[in-house]
Amino acid sequence: MKDKSQTDLAIVSETLEVSGHEPTWSGVRSFMRRKYTKDVEGADMVVWGIPLDTSVTNRPGARYGPNAIRDASCIFDLDPQYPFQMDLFENLAMADYGDCYIHNSRVWDNPEHIEKEAASIIATGAYLLSLGGDHFVTWPLLRAHAEKHGPLALVQFDAHQDTWDDDGEQIDHGTFVTRAVREGIIDPDHSIQVGIRTHAPDDYGIKIIYGDEVEELAAEEIANQIKARVGKMPVYMTFDIDCLDPAYAPGTGTPVSGGPSSAKMLSTVRQLGSLNIVGSDVVEVAPAYDHADITAIAGATVAQYMVGLQAEKKRDA
Repeated sequence: MKDKSQTDLAIVSETLEVSGHEPTWSGVRSFMRRKYTKDVEGADMVVWGIPLDTSVTNRPGARYGPNAIRDASCIFDLDPQYPFQMDLFENLAMADYGDCYIHNSRVWDNPEHIEKEAASIIATGAYLLSLGGDHFVTWPLLRAHAEKHGPLALVQFDAHQDTWDDDGEQIDHGTFVTRAVREGIIDPDHSIQVGIRTHAPDDYGIKIIYGDEVEELAAEEIANQIKARVGKMPVYMTFDIDCLDPAYAPGTGTPVSGGPSSAKMLSTVRQLGSLNIVGSDVVEVAPAYDHADITAIAGATVAQYMVGLQAEKKRDA
């Protein structure tokens, strides 16, 4: 499609690579104007929403996160994207798969459903970028990715360790790391948490860069610590938006003061392109508590950086 005056590319696009120039305020909202489709044959990357927030311990509302991130992503006008200096979709075929079906009452069915659908997307060979939803969704996502890649190194940007005790029956956004360690789907010796500003009963041997340390370190130093910890393992990257200080991300369920700026964390993510990142997510955007879309824009930009790292890898392959 060469007509740049065409709107609603999320519906009418004929390919997964096409870039357009729709007005940012109009048209059907998909993530970065990607085509909405369940047919992801040939896709290099798939973005998928998981609107679950039945496991939160504080303020609910992250079920509206995926669409808030999609709306905010329309600010990217599909010119060469900063800081990657290229059209991310010139060589990267990417589809918006829509949202996972979440049952509002049979909540115990949701984890298996998320895992099964994620696994079906991953089986196509596409990189899966998921938009939460609360942080519980990362547990079934990790299971689906580990099924293909084996034990993973977890790179977690977060204010919380999410290592609270779990009896295996809970649906709780504060226990997904506990479950992942106990099941052997992440390797604690190669995993790292960045921005932590709370305490949990156990760290399971995972390296932590606390919030006060993040404040003193340059982004390059943080990135170097992440790379040294991970090594050559396959990596799953999860970015809880409450990693950021509430000044930069007020729209989240469990905000914690004393966090880093969006600029520092984006700069850190930008420097992780050498890692073997096999999947990622952005979670805990709760737009009801947002102001002027600050949090949604931050979440969309983190996701855009995750896309950018993959676009560079595809270009340089």
